[in-house]
Amino acid sequence: MDFTTSALIVSWAAIALLALVVSGLVRQVHQLSRTQTAQHRPGRVGIASGASAPGLDAAGLDGLLAPGRPAVLLFLDADCRTCGQVLAEAGAWTARRGDAASARVVGLYAGTAPGAGESAVPVLGDRPELFAAYDIPATPYAVAIDPDGRIARSEPLGTPTALLRLLDDIPLATPRSLP
Repeated sequence: MDFTTSALIVSWAAIALLALVVSGLVRQVHQLSRTQTAQHRPGRVGIASGASAPGLDAAGLDGLLAPGRPAVLLFLDADCRTCGQVLAEAGAWTARRGDAASARVVGLYAGTAPGAGESAVPVLGDRPELFAAYDIPATPYAVAIDPDGRIARSEPLGTPTALLRLLDDIPLATPRSLP
């Protein structure tokens, strides 16, 4: 056997061995990715739509929220710049709308609320129990409550524009007829 034939046989053996190693690695990567996908499925965040809005009367919100009128609870943080922008946009929206049929917006802070100044949106501080009851993962976060006291929507707000879309999608309260 000459050198060329020996080199060719060794090369084919190396290629076969390399193919087996790559096949094993692909199988391991596939197994790991299947395991990771099964273990880390994203779950629901925030309170589920359709659930009754918890803790409104116990948190002192019953005086701020009118029965039969939709409401939006804004969960905010004093150290969050986007939260301040969302609160300012909510105040501007409330001032523009101003009618009794539109949604009532309330800002909530887990800790001390910063001075809201002359805002059309009432702000309440020291409400960590509401953050827990509504399963708030991050701020700013909005929870829309329908006129019947049920959760209509629950979603994080990345920008003030996201808040405006949510507020504009909330149906107006239907006026009740007088007896």
